[in-house]
Amino acid sequence: MNIPILIGGATGATGSVATKLLLQKGFPVRAFVHKIDDRARQLESHGAEIVVGDLLDFRAVQQAFDGMKRAYFVYPMRPGLVQATTNFAQAAREARAEFIVNMSQKTARSDARSDSALQHWLAEQVFDWAGTPVTHLHPTAFNEWLFYMRNMIREGRYAVAFEPTGRFAPISAEDQGAVIAAILADPAQHAGKTYPLYGPVELTPPEIAEIVAATLGKPVRYERITGEQWVREVAGQDIPFLSQHIQAIAEMHREGLMAGTNNVVETITGRRPMTVAEFVEKHRAVWQ
Repeated sequence: MNIPILIGGATGATGSVATKLLLQKGFPVRAFVHKIDDRARQLESHGAEIVVGDLLDFRAVQQAFDGMKRAYFVYPMRPGLVQATTNFAQAAREARAEFIVNMSQKTARSDARSDSALQHWLAEQVFDWAGTPVTHLHPTAFNEWLFYMRNMIREGRYAVAFEPTGRFAPISAEDQGAVIAAILADPAQHAGKTYPLYGPVELTPPEIAEIVAATLGKPVRYERITGEQWVREVAGQDIPFLSQHIQAIAEMHREGLMAGTNNVVETITGRRPMTVAEFVEKHRAVWQ
């Protein structure tokens, strides 16, 4: 339990959960954050050591890895992933770290039409080449997308770029954080593995809209829009890198490349992942 662990993106959705769970297990955790804010202070209050830096700054990543033996890597949905991965992998190698958990995505593949998904595939190759044992995580779409769509849902709309017939099993960041913490706590059997991560039930977008509506007790209708329209609605402006990704994965969704379910979350963590209804009920104040 005295093995020091570095958590990248520690104030993010998955990193914050993993940080708190590892601290509860008794591991010393160094939280790598972009800035000191209320989220960082909360982690510090739980016992995490806070280190401020940018994953694109190799010197900062080197310093963050000093004395660390295991680590979690995650990068925001924006350009720079391969550079950040290279920095992280090299710093881990220099620190003689023994294990890394890498957050990738379900659509990461060499022929991906999404620039983001292709970068994730390339990032996986970098980690594999670097030689530090690694586990790659391939989650499908997060339940947390519903947070981004809070204004739409308040208006009674579930507007996405996905066609009505494609299926996927949304997964929460909380469940992913539990997987990350469990692997980092006991990584031996996970080295070299790639785990697709899913929620418990495959759903079509109209079915998700129906579940959200039934849980909140208000009308919420499915609507199909373009990737660019979706980004403009949730971000208030076009973000070309994100728009391109959303439109590309919508095509992959139509072709069944985001579908699937498995028991990975339950096997690794000992608990089943949350359903969409449970997620919405837990956070219902967001959409009130």
